[in-house]
Amino acid sequence: MELDQLKDLLIKKLQATSLIHATISGPRQKSNDLRRIKLKPILLRDTYAIQLEFQHERIIKHENLSIEEFILRMDDYFNEFRQFLFRFETEELQFQLSKKMKVSLKTTVKEPVQAELSHNRKKSHLLEDGIPVPFLIRLGVMTEDGQVKRQKYDKFKQINRFLEFVEDSIAVLPKGRTLRILDFGCGKSYLTFALYHYLKVVKEFDLNITGLDLKKEVIEECTAIAADLGYDDLTFRVGDVHDYDQETEVDLMVTLHACDVATDVALARAVDWNASVILSVPCCQKELNRQLDCSPLDVMLQHGLIKEKFASLATDSIRAELLSLVGYDTQLLEFIDLEHTPKNVLIRAYKSQKQPTDEKIERYVAFRDLLQAKPFLERELSGRLGQISSKLVQ
Repeated sequence: MELDQLKDLLIKKLQATSLIHATISGPRQKSNDLRRIKLKPILLRDTYAIQLEFQHERIIKHENLSIEEFILRMDDYFNEFRQFLFRFETEELQFQLSKKMKVSLKTTVKEPVQAELSHNRKKSHLLEDGIPVPFLIRLGVMTEDGQVKRQKYDKFKQINRFLEFVEDSIAVLPKGRTLRILDFGCGKSYLTFALYHYLKVVKEFDLNITGLDLKKEVIEECTAIAADLGYDDLTFRVGDVHDYDQETEVDLMVTLHACDVATDVALARAVDWNASVILSVPCCQKELNRQLDCSPLDVMLQHGLIKEKFASLATDSIRAELLSLVGYDTQLLEFIDLEHTPKNVLIRAYKSQKQPTDEKIERYVAFRDLLQAKPFLERELSGRLGQISSKLVQ
């Protein structure tokens, strides 16, 4: 089959709204940061559309397109990628495109299925509305019969989104022993209690969790709630991330909304304690905002609002890159929707044994030096970074 014939076939099936899902992968250029694109049909304001999930090396983005808009992009995707899999209602098309755009196609007849358009079905949560959960009732998120209170629904969504990240991380956590988990800056501990409930009560892990916060009255309240719930392996302590030194090794480190460099201190501690998984939602990234000195970016940086947003994004990018350089697979992910809170970037890092390439080191140094940045996390990790390359230590 020629490429034009294949394209006509795909267009016909897409216009018939028979798409179930699709994956586009195998970038032709190694330098292409976009690794794959996943497609699924959705209803957007009662209009059929295709949702694209762009899976970059360290970040995931989404975009919704009409069928016509996606068709206009098909040639670009053919030029950028080699491998394609389209699952339609009654068949699957799997094909590869060579450098000269020769088509290698495999067609498989499938049992008929219908697409589940997200607009037509209730979103599935790890914790369901209508099913009583003791800690959510105790914290005032649910009524006694398990109904989520209207004014707490955003918090309910946030808790579920956080548990999705925890669920994805289970495969990385050690097996066959007690898990050690720390939550720095736990605050009122909605997510700390959620973590305990999901891993201990639902998944039946043997674990020990400690929540740490500076506010004595908050810690006292959380301790009382844990006792009421019978959460025997959950403890809370008054303490500061800067001087907490009662650990030698942890399995999962959580740090949510630790202000400015407190996030960097927590990340550095996690690395020092060989954490298998790090989940961090930073906030108030002020350090780089004060340091930025890059004349080519003055068109942006002359505006205080834009400078603040750019500094925040650049800071989290630097954090992710530094974790990657010291042996973590790191991604920046969306935590909750922007309309609920501006603190929407989550750093997820999994411990690995990967060694950074010279190209990766040079890329980080070039970015850091361009911004005239002196990252706090770099200083905190200077011992490890200096062993990798002297260029990584200022």
